[in-house]
Amino acid sequence: MKRNIKYVAIAALAILSACKQQLNIDPEGPPSAQNFWKTQQDAIKAENGLYEKYNEEDFYGRGMFWFINASDDMVTGRNKPEADNIKNFNKTYVGGGYTESQWSMRYAVIKRANDILKYVPGIEMDENLKKQVIGDAYFNAGLMYFQLAANYGNEKAGVPIVSLDTDPSKAIPRAKNVNENYDYIIQLLLKAADQLPLFSEMKAADYGKAHKTAAWAYLSKVYLYKKDYPNAVKYADMVINSGQHDLVMTKFSDVFKASNNWSKEYIWSVVCTPNGGGTGWGSKLPGVMLTNKGWGIYNGWGYYLPTKELYDSYETNDQRREATILKTGDVFFFFGQERSFTKDGGATSDYQFKKYMEPFSHADPIPTHVNPSGDNGTTDLNVPLMRFAEVLLIKAEAAIMSGAAGAGDTELNKIRLRAGLIAKSGMTLADLKRERRSELAGEWADRHRDLVRWGDAKTVYALPLHDSQGNVIWASRVFNPQIHDVWAVPQREIDNSSGVITQNPGW
Repeated sequence: MKRNIKYVAIAALAILSACKQQLNIDPEGPPSAQNFWKTQQDAIKAENGLYEKYNEEDFYGRGMFWFINASDDMVTGRNKPEADNIKNFNKTYVGGGYTESQWSMRYAVIKRANDILKYVPGIEMDENLKKQVIGDAYFNAGLMYFQLAANYGNEKAGVPIVSLDTDPSKAIPRAKNVNENYDYIIQLLLKAADQLPLFSEMKAADYGKAHKTAAWAYLSKVYLYKKDYPNAVKYADMVINSGQHDLVMTKFSDVFKASNNWSKEYIWSVVCTPNGGGTGWGSKLPGVMLTNKGWGIYNGWGYYLPTKELYDSYETNDQRREATILKTGDVFFFFGQERSFTKDGGATSDYQFKKYMEPFSHADPIPTHVNPSGDNGTTDLNVPLMRFAEVLLIKAEAAIMSGAAGAGDTELNKIRLRAGLIAKSGMTLADLKRERRSELAGEWADRHRDLVRWGDAKTVYALPLHDSQGNVIWASRVFNPQIHDVWAVPQREIDNSSGVITQNPGW
Protein backbone atom coordinates (compact mmCIF):
# COMPACT_ATOMS: atom_id res chain seq x y z
CA MET A 1 0.00 0.00 0.00
CA LYS A 2 2.90 2.34 0.70
CA ARG A 3 4.07 1.87 -2.85
CA ASN A 4 0.66 1.64 -4.52
CA ILE A 5 -1.08 4.61 -2.90
CA LYS A 6 2.09 6.63 -2.50
CA TYR A 7 2.63 7.85 -6.05
CA VAL A 8 5.40 10.23 -7.04
CA ALA A 9 3.76 13.31 -8.53
CA ILE A 10 6.22 13.75 -11.39
CA ALA A 11 5.85 10.13 -12.51
CA ALA A 12 2.09 10.36 -12.39
CA LEU A 13 2.09 13.54 -14.43
CA ALA A 14 4.39 11.98 -16.99
CA ILE A 15 1.89 9.19 -17.50
CA LEU A 16 -0.93 11.69 -17.93
CA SER A 17 0.99 13.47 -20.64
CA ALA A 18 2.48 10.46 -22.37
CA CYS A 19 -0.73 8.55 -23.10
CA LYS A 20 -2.46 9.32 -26.35
CA GLN A 21 -6.15 9.02 -25.49
CA GLN A 22 -9.31 8.39 -27.43
CA LEU A 23 -10.60 11.79 -26.34
CA ASN A 24 -8.44 13.53 -28.95
CA ILE A 25 -5.90 15.13 -26.66
CA ASP A 26 -2.36 14.95 -27.97
CA PRO A 27 0.67 14.57 -25.70
CA GLU A 28 3.22 17.37 -25.55
CA GLY A 29 6.02 15.76 -23.58
CA PRO A 30 6.27 14.87 -19.89
CA PRO A 31 5.83 17.80 -17.49
CA SER A 32 7.57 18.29 -14.17
CA ALA A 33 6.03 19.05 -10.82
CA GLN A 34 7.30 22.61 -11.15
CA ASN A 35 5.67 23.49 -14.45
CA PHE A 36 2.42 21.49 -14.36
CA TRP A 37 -0.96 22.61 -12.96
CA LYS A 38 -0.51 26.07 -14.47
CA THR A 39 -2.75 26.24 -17.53
CA GLN A 40 -6.11 25.17 -18.90
CA GLN A 41 -4.31 22.68 -21.13
CA ASP A 42 -2.72 21.12 -18.05
CA ALA A 43 -6.17 20.61 -16.55
CA ILE A 44 -7.41 18.97 -19.76
CA LYS A 45 -4.38 16.66 -19.85
CA ALA A 46 -4.99 15.68 -16.25
CA GLU A 47 -8.65 14.94 -16.97
CA ASN A 48 -7.57 12.86 -19.94
CA GLY A 49 -5.28 10.88 -17.67
CA LEU A 50 -8.25 9.70 -15.62
CA TYR A 51 -9.15 7.39 -18.51
CA GLU A 52 -5.76 5.93 -19.36
CA LYS A 53 -6.35 2.84 -17.20
CA TYR A 54 -9.67 2.14 -18.92
CA ASN A 55 -7.64 0.83 -21.86
CA GLU A 56 -5.62 -1.70 -19.91
CA GLU A 57 -6.45 -5.36 -20.43
CA ASP A 58 -6.87 -6.11 -16.74
CA PHE A 59 -9.05 -3.06 -16.09
CA TYR A 60 -12.08 -3.39 -18.38
CA GLY A 61 -10.80 -6.04 -20.76
CA ARG A 62 -10.27 -9.24 -18.85
CA GLY A 63 -8.85 -8.94 -15.33
CA MET A 64 -11.85 -7.60 -13.45
CA PHE A 65 -14.19 -9.81 -15.48
CA TRP A 66 -12.78 -12.92 -13.80
CA PHE A 67 -14.81 -11.86 -10.76
CA ILE A 68 -17.98 -11.75 -12.88
CA ASN A 69 -17.00 -15.11 -14.41
CA ALA A 70 -17.63 -16.63 -10.98
CA SER A 71 -21.37 -16.49 -11.65
CA ASP A 72 -23.62 -19.24 -12.99
CA ASP A 73 -24.05 -17.39 -16.30
CA MET A 74 -20.67 -18.44 -17.69
CA VAL A 75 -17.65 -20.68 -17.37
CA THR A 76 -13.96 -20.26 -18.07
CA GLY A 77 -13.80 -21.29 -21.73
CA ARG A 78 -10.24 -22.61 -21.81
CA ASN A 79 -7.81 -24.26 -19.44
CA LYS A 80 -6.69 -21.51 -17.06
CA PRO A 81 -5.82 -22.76 -13.56
CA GLU A 82 -5.61 -19.21 -12.16
CA ALA A 83 -9.09 -18.44 -13.48
CA ASP A 84 -10.41 -21.77 -12.20
CA ASN A 85 -9.19 -20.89 -8.70
CA ILE A 86 -11.09 -17.60 -8.79
CA LYS A 87 -14.30 -19.24 -9.99
CA ASN A 88 -14.00 -21.99 -7.40
CA PHE A 89 -13.23 -19.55 -4.54
CA ASN A 90 -9.89 -21.21 -3.85
CA LYS A 91 -7.46 -19.37 -1.61
CA THR A 92 -4.67 -20.09 -4.08
CA TYR A 93 -6.08 -17.42 -6.43
CA VAL A 94 -4.81 -14.70 -4.08
CA GLY A 95 -1.39 -14.56 -5.72
CA GLY A 96 -2.66 -14.93 -9.27
CA GLY A 97 -1.81 -12.28 -11.83
CA TYR A 98 -5.26 -11.70 -13.33
CA THR A 99 -6.77 -9.80 -10.41
CA GLU A 100 -3.76 -8.65 -8.40
CA SER A 101 -3.75 -5.30 -10.21
CA GLN A 102 -7.43 -4.44 -9.70
CA TRP A 103 -6.76 -2.67 -6.42
CA SER A 104 -3.68 -0.68 -7.42
CA MET A 105 -5.03 0.40 -10.81
CA ARG A 106 -8.16 1.87 -9.24
CA TYR A 107 -6.17 3.67 -6.57
CA ALA A 108 -4.01 5.07 -9.37
CA VAL A 109 -7.14 6.65 -10.89
CA ILE A 110 -8.16 7.93 -7.45
CA LYS A 111 -4.70 9.52 -7.05
CA ARG A 112 -5.10 11.29 -10.39
CA ALA A 113 -8.60 12.44 -9.42
CA ASN A 114 -7.29 13.76 -6.09
CA ASP A 115 -4.55 15.72 -7.85
CA ILE A 116 -7.17 17.37 -10.06
CA LEU A 117 -9.29 18.25 -7.05
CA LYS A 118 -6.26 19.67 -5.28
CA TYR A 119 -4.70 21.73 -8.07
CA VAL A 120 -7.27 22.56 -10.77
CA PRO A 121 -9.33 24.95 -8.60
CA GLY A 122 -6.30 27.26 -8.53
CA ILE A 123 -5.82 27.37 -12.33
CA GLU A 124 -7.07 30.41 -14.22
CA MET A 125 -9.20 28.94 -17.00
CA ASP A 126 -12.68 28.85 -18.46
CA GLU A 127 -14.97 28.37 -15.45
CA ASN A 128 -17.40 26.00 -17.15
CA LEU A 129 -14.55 23.82 -18.31
CA LYS A 130 -13.05 23.91 -14.83
CA LYS A 131 -16.33 22.67 -13.36
CA GLN A 132 -16.45 19.83 -15.87
CA VAL A 133 -12.86 18.74 -15.14
CA ILE A 134 -13.46 18.84 -11.38
CA GLY A 135 -16.77 16.99 -11.77
CA ASP A 136 -15.04 14.35 -13.87
CA ALA A 137 -12.51 13.83 -11.09
CA TYR A 138 -15.22 13.45 -8.46
CA PHE A 139 -17.08 10.99 -10.70
CA ASN A 140 -14.09 8.80 -11.49
CA ALA A 141 -12.99 8.72 -7.85
CA GLY A 142 -16.52 7.73 -6.83
CA LEU A 143 -16.73 5.02 -9.47
CA MET A 144 -13.34 3.57 -8.57
CA TYR A 145 -14.18 3.49 -4.87
CA PHE A 146 -17.50 1.81 -5.66
CA GLN A 147 -15.85 -0.95 -7.66
CA LEU A 148 -13.30 -1.46 -4.88
CA ALA A 149 -15.83 -1.37 -2.05
CA ALA A 150 -18.32 -3.71 -3.74
CA ASN A 151 -15.64 -6.31 -4.43
CA TYR A 152 -13.51 -6.11 -1.28
CA GLY A 153 -15.63 -4.52 1.44
CA ASN A 154 -18.36 -5.75 3.77
CA GLU A 155 -19.64 -5.08 7.29
CA LYS A 156 -16.32 -6.28 8.71
CA ALA A 157 -14.05 -3.89 6.80
CA GLY A 158 -14.16 -1.46 3.90
CA VAL A 159 -11.35 -0.24 1.67
CA PRO A 160 -8.89 2.59 2.44
CA ILE A 161 -10.14 6.13 1.85
CA VAL A 162 -7.37 8.32 0.44
CA SER A 163 -8.28 11.95 1.07
CA LEU A 164 -6.61 14.99 -0.44
CA ASP A 165 -4.66 15.54 2.80
CA THR A 166 -3.56 11.91 3.26
CA ASP A 167 0.15 11.62 4.07
CA PRO A 168 1.55 9.68 1.09
CA SER A 169 4.42 8.34 3.19
CA LYS A 170 2.09 6.31 5.39
CA ALA A 171 0.03 3.24 4.64
CA ILE A 172 -3.70 3.77 5.07
CA PRO A 173 -5.84 1.31 7.02
CA ARG A 174 -9.15 0.04 5.72
CA ALA A 175 -12.39 1.86 6.44
CA LYS A 176 -14.26 0.32 9.36
CA ASN A 177 -16.96 -1.12 7.07
CA VAL A 178 -18.31 -0.90 3.54
CA ASN A 179 -21.06 1.53 4.53
CA GLU A 180 -18.40 4.06 5.48
CA ASN A 181 -17.13 3.68 1.91
CA TYR A 182 -20.61 3.99 0.45
CA ASP A 183 -21.24 7.20 2.40
CA TYR A 184 -17.98 8.64 1.09
CA ILE A 185 -18.79 7.53 -2.48
CA ILE A 186 -22.19 9.19 -2.25
CA GLN A 187 -20.58 12.50 -1.34
CA LEU A 188 -18.17 12.22 -4.27
CA LEU A 189 -20.95 11.45 -6.75
CA LEU A 190 -23.17 14.23 -5.41
CA LYS A 191 -20.33 16.69 -5.96
CA ALA A 192 -19.77 15.22 -9.42
CA ALA A 193 -23.42 15.67 -10.36
CA ASP A 194 -23.34 19.26 -9.13
CA GLN A 195 -20.37 20.13 -11.36
CA LEU A 196 -21.00 18.07 -14.48
CA PRO A 197 -23.01 19.04 -17.58
CA LEU A 198 -25.84 17.01 -19.00
CA PHE A 199 -24.81 14.71 -21.84
CA SER A 200 -26.86 16.79 -24.30
CA GLU A 201 -24.79 19.85 -23.38
CA MET A 202 -21.48 18.19 -24.26
CA LYS A 203 -19.55 18.54 -27.49
CA ALA A 204 -19.14 15.34 -29.49
CA ALA A 205 -15.39 15.52 -28.92
CA ASP A 206 -16.06 15.15 -25.18
CA TYR A 207 -18.27 12.08 -25.43
CA GLY A 208 -16.86 9.48 -23.10
CA LYS A 209 -16.22 11.95 -20.30
CA ALA A 210 -18.41 12.03 -17.22
CA HIS A 211 -21.78 13.74 -17.26
CA LYS A 212 -24.55 14.49 -14.77
CA THR A 213 -26.87 11.54 -15.34
CA ALA A 214 -23.97 9.10 -15.12
CA ALA A 215 -23.34 10.39 -11.60
CA TRP A 216 -27.04 10.06 -10.73
CA ALA A 217 -27.17 6.54 -12.18
CA TYR A 218 -24.27 5.37 -10.03
CA LEU A 219 -25.74 7.14 -7.01
CA SER A 220 -28.86 5.02 -7.49
CA LYS A 221 -26.74 1.87 -7.69
CA VAL A 222 -24.68 2.74 -4.60
CA TYR A 223 -27.87 3.38 -2.64
CA LEU A 224 -29.23 0.03 -3.87
CA TYR A 225 -26.14 -1.76 -2.59
CA LYS A 226 -26.43 0.19 0.66
CA LYS A 227 -30.07 -0.98 0.90
CA ASP A 228 -31.24 2.63 1.09
CA TYR A 229 -34.13 1.97 -1.27
CA PRO A 230 -35.89 5.38 -1.15
CA ASN A 231 -32.72 7.13 -2.30
CA ALA A 232 -32.08 4.45 -4.93
CA VAL A 233 -35.52 5.26 -6.34
CA LYS A 234 -34.90 9.02 -6.03
CA TYR A 235 -31.73 9.06 -8.13
CA ALA A 236 -33.03 6.51 -10.62
CA ASP A 237 -36.00 8.83 -11.11
CA MET A 238 -33.66 11.75 -11.67
CA VAL A 239 -32.11 9.85 -14.56
CA ILE A 240 -35.46 8.63 -15.88
CA ASN A 241 -37.07 12.09 -15.72
CA SER A 242 -34.06 13.98 -17.06
CA GLY A 243 -35.13 13.64 -20.68
CA GLN A 244 -31.59 12.51 -21.51
CA HIS A 245 -32.16 8.76 -21.74
CA ASP A 246 -34.49 6.10 -23.05
CA LEU A 247 -34.39 2.53 -24.31
CA VAL A 248 -33.37 1.78 -27.88
CA MET A 249 -36.79 0.59 -29.00
CA THR A 250 -36.10 -0.89 -32.45
CA LYS A 251 -34.91 -4.21 -31.02
CA PHE A 252 -32.69 -5.40 -28.20
CA SER A 253 -29.78 -6.41 -30.44
CA ASP A 254 -29.56 -2.85 -31.78
CA VAL A 255 -28.33 -1.69 -28.37
CA PHE A 256 -25.05 -3.43 -29.16
CA LYS A 257 -24.38 -1.81 -32.52
CA ALA A 258 -21.52 0.67 -32.75
CA SER A 259 -23.88 3.12 -34.43
CA ASN A 260 -25.70 3.30 -31.08
CA ASN A 261 -22.59 3.95 -28.98
CA TRP A 262 -24.06 7.33 -28.00
CA SER A 263 -27.75 6.46 -28.13
CA LYS A 264 -30.09 7.51 -25.34
CA GLU A 265 -29.58 4.09 -23.77
CA TYR A 266 -25.94 4.99 -23.21
CA ILE A 267 -25.14 6.22 -19.72
CA TRP A 268 -21.60 5.02 -19.13
CA SER A 269 -19.33 2.82 -21.23
CA VAL A 270 -15.73 2.14 -22.17
CA VAL A 271 -14.98 4.23 -25.25
CA CYS A 272 -13.57 1.82 -27.82
CA THR A 273 -11.86 2.05 -31.18
CA PRO A 274 -10.16 -0.66 -33.25
CA ASN A 275 -7.08 1.30 -34.31
CA GLY A 276 -6.08 3.91 -31.75
CA GLY A 277 -2.33 4.26 -31.57
CA GLY A 278 -1.90 1.22 -33.79
CA THR A 279 -2.96 -1.21 -31.08
CA GLY A 280 -6.44 -0.01 -30.23
CA TRP A 281 -8.07 1.63 -27.27
CA GLY A 282 -10.79 0.54 -24.92
CA SER A 283 -12.00 -2.86 -23.76
CA LYS A 284 -10.74 -6.09 -25.31
CA LEU A 285 -13.83 -7.89 -24.05
CA PRO A 286 -15.28 -8.48 -27.56
CA GLY A 287 -12.11 -10.32 -28.58
CA VAL A 288 -11.84 -12.08 -25.23
CA MET A 289 -15.37 -13.49 -25.59
CA LEU A 290 -14.97 -14.43 -29.26
CA THR A 291 -14.62 -18.19 -29.88
CA ASN A 292 -11.02 -19.32 -29.54
CA LYS A 293 -9.10 -18.82 -32.82
CA GLY A 294 -12.22 -17.28 -34.43
CA TRP A 295 -12.73 -20.22 -36.82
CA GLY A 296 -9.28 -19.59 -38.28
CA ILE A 297 -10.16 -16.05 -39.37
CA TYR A 298 -9.43 -13.91 -36.29
CA ASN A 299 -7.71 -14.65 -33.01
CA GLY A 300 -10.57 -14.87 -30.52
CA TRP A 301 -9.58 -15.73 -26.96
CA GLY A 302 -12.48 -18.04 -26.10
CA TYR A 303 -13.16 -17.01 -22.49
CA TYR A 304 -16.39 -16.35 -20.57
CA LEU A 305 -18.69 -18.83 -22.31
CA PRO A 306 -22.42 -19.00 -21.46
CA THR A 307 -24.06 -21.94 -19.72
CA LYS A 308 -27.25 -23.91 -20.29
CA GLU A 309 -28.44 -22.47 -16.99
CA LEU A 310 -28.34 -18.97 -18.48
CA TYR A 311 -29.88 -20.05 -21.79
CA ASP A 312 -32.75 -21.87 -20.08
CA SER A 313 -33.45 -18.99 -17.71
CA TYR A 314 -35.05 -16.89 -20.46
CA GLU A 315 -38.80 -16.90 -20.97
CA THR A 316 -40.13 -18.42 -24.18
CA ASN A 317 -40.07 -15.83 -27.00
CA ASP A 318 -37.69 -13.52 -25.12
CA GLN A 319 -35.77 -11.87 -27.96
CA ARG A 320 -32.87 -11.13 -25.63
CA ARG A 321 -31.84 -14.79 -25.54
CA GLU A 322 -30.93 -15.05 -29.23
CA ALA A 323 -29.38 -11.57 -29.16
CA THR A 324 -27.23 -12.54 -26.18
CA ILE A 325 -26.16 -16.14 -26.88
CA LEU A 326 -24.96 -18.12 -29.89
CA LYS A 327 -25.61 -21.88 -29.79
CA THR A 328 -24.65 -24.68 -32.15
CA GLY A 329 -26.31 -24.23 -35.53
CA ASP A 330 -27.28 -20.56 -35.07
CA VAL A 331 -26.73 -18.52 -38.24
CA PHE A 332 -24.72 -15.30 -37.95
CA PHE A 333 -22.39 -13.12 -40.02
CA PHE A 334 -18.64 -13.08 -39.43
CA PHE A 335 -16.28 -11.03 -41.62
CA GLY A 336 -19.13 -10.55 -44.07
CA GLN A 337 -19.89 -14.25 -44.52
CA GLU A 338 -22.89 -16.18 -43.22
CA ARG A 339 -21.80 -18.91 -40.81
CA SER A 340 -23.43 -21.59 -38.72
CA PHE A 341 -22.10 -21.47 -35.17
CA THR A 342 -19.74 -24.22 -34.06
CA LYS A 343 -17.71 -24.34 -30.87
CA ASP A 344 -13.94 -24.55 -30.77
CA GLY A 345 -12.87 -28.15 -30.22
CA GLY A 346 -11.31 -27.46 -26.84
CA ALA A 347 -13.98 -25.11 -25.51
CA THR A 348 -15.57 -25.85 -22.15
CA SER A 349 -19.03 -24.78 -23.33
CA ASP A 350 -20.78 -24.98 -26.70
CA TYR A 351 -22.25 -21.50 -26.39
CA GLN A 352 -20.75 -18.05 -27.03
CA PHE A 353 -21.87 -14.58 -26.01
CA LYS A 354 -23.22 -12.69 -29.02
CA LYS A 355 -23.70 -9.18 -27.61
CA TYR A 356 -20.35 -7.84 -28.78
CA MET A 357 -20.27 -9.52 -32.20
CA GLU A 358 -21.69 -6.77 -34.44
CA PRO A 359 -18.29 -5.26 -35.35
CA PHE A 360 -17.12 -8.69 -36.55
CA SER A 361 -20.14 -9.05 -38.86
CA HIS A 362 -18.94 -6.58 -41.50
CA ALA A 363 -17.08 -7.55 -44.65
CA ASP A 364 -13.42 -6.53 -44.31
CA PRO A 365 -13.93 -5.14 -40.79
CA ILE A 366 -10.22 -4.47 -40.18
CA PRO A 367 -9.30 -1.75 -39.22
CA THR A 368 -12.57 0.19 -39.44
CA HIS A 369 -14.50 -2.01 -37.01
CA VAL A 370 -12.03 -4.55 -35.61
CA ASN A 371 -8.46 -4.26 -34.34
CA PRO A 372 -5.83 -5.57 -36.78
CA SER A 373 -4.34 -7.61 -33.92
CA GLY A 374 -6.32 -10.46 -32.42
CA ASP A 375 -4.03 -10.16 -29.41
CA ASN A 376 -5.73 -6.84 -28.70
CA GLY A 377 -9.30 -7.50 -29.79
CA THR A 378 -10.83 -4.06 -29.43
CA THR A 379 -13.61 -2.99 -31.78
CA ASP A 380 -15.61 0.15 -32.57
CA LEU A 381 -18.37 -0.94 -30.18
CA ASN A 382 -18.31 0.81 -26.81
CA VAL A 383 -18.56 -1.80 -24.07
CA PRO A 384 -21.39 -0.72 -21.75
CA LEU A 385 -20.86 -0.28 -18.04
CA MET A 386 -24.24 1.31 -17.23
CA ARG A 387 -27.28 1.36 -19.52
CA PHE A 388 -30.62 3.07 -19.07
CA ALA A 389 -32.17 -0.40 -18.79
CA GLU A 390 -30.13 -1.01 -15.66
CA VAL A 391 -31.42 2.22 -14.12
CA LEU A 392 -34.97 0.96 -14.73
CA LEU A 393 -34.01 -2.33 -13.07
CA ILE A 394 -32.45 -0.52 -10.10
CA LYS A 395 -35.61 1.49 -9.58
CA ALA A 396 -37.81 -1.59 -9.93
CA GLU A 397 -35.74 -3.56 -7.42
CA ALA A 398 -35.66 -0.72 -4.90
CA ALA A 399 -39.40 -0.15 -5.30
CA ILE A 400 -40.19 -3.84 -4.75
CA MET A 401 -37.85 -4.05 -1.76
CA SER A 402 -39.36 -1.00 -0.09
CA GLY A 403 -42.94 -1.58 -1.22
CA ALA A 404 -44.61 -4.72 -2.41
CA ALA A 405 -45.15 -6.93 -5.43
CA GLY A 406 -46.10 -4.80 -8.41
CA ALA A 407 -44.21 -1.69 -7.27
CA GLY A 408 -41.72 -2.10 -10.13
CA ASP A 409 -44.18 -3.09 -12.84
CA THR A 410 -43.90 0.13 -14.86
CA GLU A 411 -40.12 -0.13 -15.21
CA LEU A 412 -40.02 -3.89 -15.72
CA ASN A 413 -42.70 -3.80 -18.38
CA LYS A 414 -40.75 -1.22 -20.39
CA ILE A 415 -37.92 -3.73 -20.54
CA ARG A 416 -40.19 -6.70 -21.18
CA LEU A 417 -42.02 -5.03 -24.07
CA ARG A 418 -38.72 -4.20 -25.76
CA ALA A 419 -37.80 -7.89 -25.43
CA GLY A 420 -40.98 -8.95 -27.23
CA LEU A 421 -42.69 -10.18 -24.07
CA ILE A 422 -46.17 -9.35 -22.79
CA ALA A 423 -46.68 -6.98 -19.89
CA LYS A 424 -47.26 -8.50 -16.47
CA SER A 425 -48.71 -7.17 -13.25
CA GLY A 426 -47.84 -7.79 -9.63
CA MET A 427 -44.24 -8.71 -10.43
CA THR A 428 -42.20 -9.89 -7.46
CA LEU A 429 -38.53 -9.92 -6.53
CA ALA A 430 -38.24 -13.25 -8.35
CA ASP A 431 -39.47 -11.55 -11.53
CA LEU A 432 -36.99 -8.73 -10.99
CA LYS A 433 -34.13 -11.18 -10.61
CA ARG A 434 -34.99 -12.91 -13.87
CA GLU A 435 -35.38 -9.63 -15.77
CA ARG A 436 -32.05 -8.37 -14.48
CA ARG A 437 -30.34 -11.60 -15.48
CA SER A 438 -31.95 -11.70 -18.93
CA GLU A 439 -31.23 -8.06 -19.68
CA LEU A 440 -27.66 -7.75 -18.44
CA ALA A 441 -26.08 -11.18 -19.04
CA GLY A 442 -22.45 -10.93 -20.10
CA GLU A 443 -22.15 -7.29 -19.08
CA TRP A 444 -20.28 -5.43 -16.33
CA ALA A 445 -23.45 -5.21 -14.22
CA ASP A 446 -22.03 -8.30 -12.43
CA ARG A 447 -24.35 -11.29 -11.98
CA HIS A 448 -22.02 -12.69 -9.30
CA ARG A 449 -22.34 -9.59 -7.16
CA ASP A 450 -26.14 -9.72 -7.60
CA LEU A 451 -26.28 -13.29 -6.31
CA VAL A 452 -24.10 -12.38 -3.34
CA ARG A 453 -26.13 -9.33 -2.30
CA TRP A 454 -29.44 -11.20 -2.74
CA GLY A 455 -28.18 -14.04 -0.54
CA ASP A 456 -28.60 -16.55 -3.38
CA ALA A 457 -24.96 -17.40 -4.10
CA LYS A 458 -24.59 -20.36 -1.72
CA THR A 459 -27.60 -22.18 -3.17
CA VAL A 460 -26.91 -21.34 -6.80
CA TYR A 461 -23.23 -22.27 -6.69
CA ALA A 462 -23.99 -25.62 -5.05
CA LEU A 463 -25.39 -26.70 -8.43
CA PRO A 464 -23.19 -27.80 -11.35
CA LEU A 465 -23.22 -25.98 -14.69
CA HIS A 466 -23.96 -27.59 -18.07
CA ASP A 467 -23.53 -27.26 -21.81
CA SER A 468 -26.45 -27.41 -24.26
CA GLN A 469 -26.39 -31.22 -24.23
CA GLY A 470 -26.72 -31.40 -20.47
CA ASN A 471 -23.11 -32.39 -19.85
CA VAL A 472 -21.60 -31.07 -16.63
CA ILE A 473 -18.97 -28.51 -17.60
CA TRP A 474 -18.40 -27.04 -14.13
CA ALA A 475 -18.78 -28.94 -10.91
CA SER A 476 -20.73 -27.63 -7.94
CA ARG A 477 -18.83 -25.21 -5.74
CA VAL A 478 -18.76 -24.42 -2.05
CA PHE A 479 -19.64 -20.77 -1.40
CA ASN A 480 -19.36 -19.67 2.22
CA PRO A 481 -21.28 -16.38 2.66
CA GLN A 482 -19.16 -15.52 5.68
CA ILE A 483 -15.99 -15.58 3.57
CA HIS A 484 -16.80 -15.40 -0.12
CA ASP A 485 -19.14 -12.41 0.04
CA VAL A 486 -15.99 -10.44 -0.76
CA TRP A 487 -12.86 -11.15 -2.74
CA ALA A 488 -9.41 -11.45 -1.23
CA VAL A 489 -7.38 -8.28 -0.86
CA PRO A 490 -4.36 -8.67 -3.19
CA GLN A 491 -1.52 -10.05 -1.10
CA ARG A 492 0.96 -7.55 -2.49
CA GLU A 493 -1.12 -4.71 -1.02
CA ILE A 494 -0.95 -6.33 2.41
CA ASP A 495 2.80 -6.88 2.04
CA ASN A 496 3.47 -3.37 0.76
CA SER A 497 1.59 -1.89 3.71
CA SER A 498 3.58 -3.94 6.24
CA GLY A 499 0.31 -5.36 7.47
CA VAL A 500 -1.58 -2.09 7.90
CA ILE A 501 -3.93 -3.36 5.21
CA THR A 502 -5.51 -6.56 6.52
CA GLN A 503 -6.87 -9.54 4.62
CA ASN A 504 -10.57 -10.36 4.50
CA PRO A 505 -11.23 -13.12 7.07
CA GLY A 506 -11.10 -16.64 5.68
CA TRP A 507 -8.96 -15.79 2.66
